Amino acid sequence: MRHLTGGQERVQADGSTVRQVIESLDRQFPGMRNVLRLDDDLMPGIAVIVDGETSALGLLEQVGPESELHFLPAIGGG
Repeated sequence: MRHLTGGQERVQADGSTVRQVIESLDRQFPGMRNVLRLDDDLMPGIAVIVDGETSALGLLEQVGPESELHFLPAIGGG
């Protein structure tokens, strides 16, 4: 997603849920929502990690003011 952030590895965004953080990111970096969301869910194949824990709640996951989020492509295989 660095192509949307001008090459920045880390960015900051506001929000108390993953959904709100994505909306904040999209205001700062237009197109981010299209990479991370499909309709009203995370894009298939994208996992969100909040403070080191994989989120089971997706967009509804609560985040704190100092939370760290990572959006990662899901890894499959056998």
